Amino acid sequence: MRRYVLAGLAALAALPALAASPAAPLDLETVMANPDWIGQAVESPYWSVDGRSIYYRLKRDGSQVRDLYRVDPATGRGDKLDPAARAQADGRAVYDRSHHYAAFVRHGDVFLRTLADGRTVQVTQTAEEESSPQFSADSRALQYRSGNDWYRYDLAGGASAPVAVLKFADDPQQEKTDALKDEQLRLFSTLRELKAEKEAKRADDKALAEADPGRAPEPFWLGDKIVMVDSELSPDGRWLLLVTRPKDYEPGRHPSVTHYVTDSGYAEDKEARVYVGRHDPAPQSLLLLDLRAHRSWPLPTDGLPGIKDDPLAAIRAQTVAALKKAGKDEQAKALKAPDLRAVRIISNAEDGGGGGVVWSEDGANLAIQLRAIDNKDRWIASVDFARHALVDQQRLHDDAWINWNFNDFGWLKDNRTLWYLSEESGYSQLYTKTLDGKARALTSGRFEVSHPQLSEDGRWFYLRTNQVAPYSYDVYRVPSTGGELARVTQYQGMDEFALSPDGSRLAVLHSSPYVLAQLAVQPAAGGAPRELTDTMKPAFTAHAWIAPRIVEVPSTHGAGRVYAKFYGPANEGDAARPAVIFVHGAGYLQNVTLSWSNYFREQMFHNLLVQQGYVVLDMDYRASEGYGRDWRDAIYRQMGHPELEDLLDGKAWLVKNHHVDPKRVGIYGGSYGGFMTEMALLRAPGEFAAGAALRPVSDWRLYNHEYTSDILNEPRLDPHAYEISSPISYADRLQDPLLIEHGLIDDNVLAADSIRLYQRFIELHKKNFWMSLYPMERHGFVHPDSWHDEYRRIDELFDTYVKPAR
Repeated sequence: MRRYVLAGLAALAALPALAASPAAPLDLETVMANPDWIGQAVESPYWSVDGRSIYYRLKRDGSQVRDLYRVDPATGRGDKLDPAARAQADGRAVYDRSHHYAAFVRHGDVFLRTLADGRTVQVTQTAEEESSPQFSADSRALQYRSGNDWYRYDLAGGASAPVAVLKFADDPQQEKTDALKDEQLRLFSTLRELKAEKEAKRADDKALAEADPGRAPEPFWLGDKIVMVDSELSPDGRWLLLVTRPKDYEPGRHPSVTHYVTDSGYAEDKEARVYVGRHDPAPQSLLLLDLRAHRSWPLPTDGLPGIKDDPLAAIRAQTVAALKKAGKDEQAKALKAPDLRAVRIISNAEDGGGGGVVWSEDGANLAIQLRAIDNKDRWIASVDFARHALVDQQRLHDDAWINWNFNDFGWLKDNRTLWYLSEESGYSQLYTKTLDGKARALTSGRFEVSHPQLSEDGRWFYLRTNQVAPYSYDVYRVPSTGGELARVTQYQGMDEFALSPDGSRLAVLHSSPYVLAQLAVQPAAGGAPRELTDTMKPAFTAHAWIAPRIVEVPSTHGAGRVYAKFYGPANEGDAARPAVIFVHGAGYLQNVTLSWSNYFREQMFHNLLVQQGYVVLDMDYRASEGYGRDWRDAIYRQMGHPELEDLLDGKAWLVKNHHVDPKRVGIYGGSYGGFMTEMALLRAPGEFAAGAALRPVSDWRLYNHEYTSDILNEPRLDPHAYEISSPISYADRLQDPLLIEHGLIDDNVLAADSIRLYQRFIELHKKNFWMSLYPMERHGFVHPDSWHDEYRRIDELFDTYVKPAR
C-alpha cells in the first residue's frame, strides 16, 4: 500500500502554477540556463536600529553583486538603496543594557547612535575592517575589535584606545639568570647602581601608566612560542581571553590544483587543502589576561572530565597489533594514544555553531566551548577567576562524532545561567543550567531544535524546529524559565528569522519548493503575517511544475522509514516505466523539506525527466540532517553502506508502488551523491542500469581532515574504515555504465580523485565508463555552459541505458 505524506495546505498554496494549464514543454537549455530567469532569493534580513525598517539583500541580475533594499514592515513599501543611501544605511545593531545607545558596523567602520535623538557618531575611519561592537557592562564605553586587537571608545570623552598591547616575543627587560652576570653584579658597585636606576625608571613608568588612563597600556610579553587565533574581551573591561596555537605548527603537505585556462595563458598551480590524517589540526590553548592587574594565566584543560581517556582504544589496539604482526613496529609506535587529548575552541567559521567564547553581559562570567580534536567530546566550561581554572558545566560525548551543528550556547539575562543546545537525548534540544545546579531541558521530543534567539527582555527563546514532521520547519517559542513550546509561524518552509529590537515582531524568510526565499513580518507571539516581497519572475511561475510528494519508504534494514520526494505524472497508468534515483550531496544535508532546495536545477531536471517518461525519487538516506543523532551516526566507520541499503529500499518501493521496471533504474548525484552513485554501481552491480557521478569522492584518504576524520577516524589508525568506505576499493566490480564528471579546479574534492579511479578502470580493462572534465569549474559549478553540458551527458546516458525497455 502506498504511503504518502502530503504537504500541508499552506505550503501547497505557495507553489506557483502547479495546477495551471500546461505550459510549453521544458528543455535542457531552459533548465540549466543562468538562474536569474527564475528570480532572486531574499537574503540576510535585519532590522534597522529603530525597528521601523527591515533591510535585506538581493542578487543583481547578471552579476554576483548584492544590492541593499529597505522595506517598511507596516506598509510593505520598499526600495533599492542607491550608493548615497547605502552610505547612510544602518548595520546590524547591538544595544547597551540601558537601551540608550546602539552600535553597528557600516562598510568596515564602527558607528554609535544615541537612541533618544538619533545622533550618529562615526567611531572609526580606518583602512582596517572593524567588527564585533559591544557595550561595556556600565554603558560608559563601546568596545570593538580590529582583527584580534580590542579597542575601547569612551562615550563621554570620545577617544579610542587599545585595551591591551600584546607582544608575541620575550620581554626584553626580563633578565635571565646567568652565573657570570650575578658574579659581575656582586663584584662591581657601578653595575649595581646602573641596574637600580633602570629598575626605578621602570617602576616609575608603571606607576604613571596606572595613574594616567590616557597612556597606552603596558605591553603583555607572551613569548615567541605561540600565535593568537582569537580573543574575546569581557564587557566589564577587566579580562581578555586569548585562544592560541603553537607557532611552529605545520599543517602538512598541500596537494596542488592546476588551472589550465588562465588570464596569462600559462597553466598555474594553486595549493588545495591537506589530505586527512597527514597532520592533526593545530591544538589550541587558552590564556587569561587580567588587564587591571596586568597578569596572565593559562587555563589548563587537564581537569575536564574524560580528557585523559582514549575513546579509540579498541580500534587503536587492533591496528597496533596488526602493524606489529606485519613487522611495522615504528608505525605501531606512532599510534600511541596521547596522555592528554588536544582540543580546539569551537568557532562559527570552523564548526557552524554558536562561537567558542561567550561572556555574560555584566562580564562576571565566562563560558568556553571546547572540542576534542578526535571529535568524540564537547565541553562547555565556565571559568573560576579566583583559581584561574576551567569548571566543567556540560560534557557531550558521542562514540561516533560530535555534530558540526547544534553548538549554540550563551547566558540568560541573570548573567548566572547558561543555555545551550545538546544532542544528548538523541535529538538537538535546548537546555539551561545554573553554574552550581543541574541541567534543565526546555524542549524535548523526536525533533530538532536550532537557531535559538533569546528575546531582549529575557522571557522567551525563539527557535527553528521540525516538531510537526521532519520535513516541516517553523518558528516556535518557549519561556526561558520552562513551559509550553508554542508554534509561532505556519509556513512549514521557514528558513530564517530575526527578532525586532523591541521583541514584538519577527522578520521571517520563508520559501516553498518552487518559491525562492521571501520576506514577511508577523507578531512575535503569533498571528497573521504581512508578506513584504515577491521576487519571482513570470517566466518561471508560468510553468506547471510538479509538486514533489513527500513519501515514506519502509526500511528493510531496521531503519524505520526513509523520507523521500517523489516526482511523477498526475496519471501514472499501469505501463512499466523507467526511474531515476537522485542522491543529494554533503551526506549531512536535508533535501526532503517543504522549502526551496539548493538543488533547484536538479528539481527542474526531474520535471524534465518526468516529461520524458521517468519517475524520480530523491531520498534523505541515513546520514542526512534533520532526523537526529542516530540517523547521522549510522555511517560511522562504514560510509556508503547504510545509505546504499536505503537507496535499494527506495528502488524496491518504486518497483512495488509505481510500476517501475527494476531493470530500468538509473542513479545520479554530486559530491557525496557522486560518491554514493559510485558505491551503488560498484557494491551492488546489476541493480542500476547506469549512473552519473558528479565531482565524487572515490577515495576518502584524499579528502580533508575536518570532515573525514570525524566519520572514519584517521587512516593510519582506522585503515579498515577507509578501505570499506572508498569506491576505489571496489573498482574491479564495475559492470554497469558509469559517467564521471568533475571540475578540474575543484579544490574541495580534487579532480585527481576521479582521475585515479579512471586509471584503475583502465588497468582493470573495464568497459562503459566515461569521464568529462570541466576546466573552469570548482566543486560547485557556476557557469551555465558547464551545467548544460554536464546534464546533457547525464540525459543522454539515461536515454541510452535506462529509458529503453530491455
